[in-house]
Amino acid sequence: MNNPFRKYFGPSTLVAAAFIGPGTVTVCTLAGVRSGYVLLWALLFSVIATIVLQEMTGRLGIITRKGFGEAIREQLESPVIRIMAILLVFSAIIVGNIAYEGGNISGAVLGWEEFFIGLDFTINGLNIRITSVVIGAVAFWLLFSGNFKRIVNVMTALVGIMSIVFVTTAVLIQPDMVAILKGLFIPSASPDELLTVIALIGTTVVPYNLFLHASTVQERYSSFSQLRDMRIENAVGIILGGLISMCIVITSAAASDGSLGNITSAADMAEQLEPLLGSWAKTFMGIGLFAAGITSAVTAPLAAAYAAKGMFGWKDDLKDFKFRLIWMIVLFTGVVFSAISFNPVRLIEFAQIANGITLPVIAVFLLYIMNKPLLLGTNSNSNRQNIFGVIVIIVTILIGFRSLNSVFNFF
Repeated sequence: MNNPFRKYFGPSTLVAAAFIGPGTVTVCTLAGVRSGYVLLWALLFSVIATIVLQEMTGRLGIITRKGFGEAIREQLESPVIRIMAILLVFSAIIVGNIAYEGGNISGAVLGWEEFFIGLDFTINGLNIRITSVVIGAVAFWLLFSGNFKRIVNVMTALVGIMSIVFVTTAVLIQPDMVAILKGLFIPSASPDELLTVIALIGTTVVPYNLFLHASTVQERYSSFSQLRDMRIENAVGIILGGLISMCIVITSAAASDGSLGNITSAADMAEQLEPLLGSWAKTFMGIGLFAAGITSAVTAPLAAAYAAKGMFGWKDDLKDFKFRLIWMIVLFTGVVFSAISFNPVRLIEFAQIANGITLPVIAVFLLYIMNKPLLLGTNSNSNRQNIFGVIVIIVTILIGFRSLNSVFNFF
């Protein structure tokens, strides 16, 4: 018997699972604490922008049967420019994901330790977090199976868990609905809040998801006649992810009552929820953090492997050795960073530089490719899609500048 809800969950669920990580949870928490409901419009914009961009990559994958990396490589005729593009994308996606993978696994560990005892031991004065290894092993099992359907099913379940946790908490805390509607539909931000606005957009419009989506839609859809199904599934997945982010902002805003309080991370928010949820507060937040951490811990290595496969023209097979080698490197490095509580500051700085440069460049490449009738025929971009694409590119330039400024402190 067919599951009637199956068509609403698929490759785009992986995209939602990828951008709802510990970093997103923390950014949304702090946005709610510092600005209340005022910046919800930034998340609404980012959801729309992500739907538009991911629809383009989904259409590209279904029509051409190529990944985004493959399309870039094939459309760049100059060998010098092609090599530069490959190195740029490899640096941003592969090395960047290595840097952030430690944070993804650490976020899952933090959530785990809210309702289970952490497993640690010490060797020559170095504390080793065994829980990080266990979580890494779970991610390894999912990825090594090479079973796309299994990966999607597990990610869908974890996204569902996050939805239940964060949406239920947002409802129980009884937020100000009028303030929420104003925050959603009346854009407003003080000069001090502009970086937070860009951070909220940047946690949703993620470069590596463009590579992930263009490749994974080919596992689910086989014909251009399924474009409508892809668009519906794409909208559902991204909206669900955006709803989770919004609920985190709403919960933290209501819990802090508009003041900074003692909230500096998502874990601290559990203490603010204790009057409402009692002893369940830490467990609730722990489950949410665990789900957020492990979903990103699986999708980040997967996206890195897909990007490398496309850029280098490798065999289109989840069980291919080179494909597996890339995600293994990303996952193993993240496990090591998390297990020894290492803070990869230098790597993260490099990742910010690379992403700051590549995010607008990748968006321009996408818009360029989606306007090639010889490649996409009648399924190339419409004027409306191009207009919104240009708007998104302008925003990604701001995001890129913010990433560069956070490293070099231009201003």
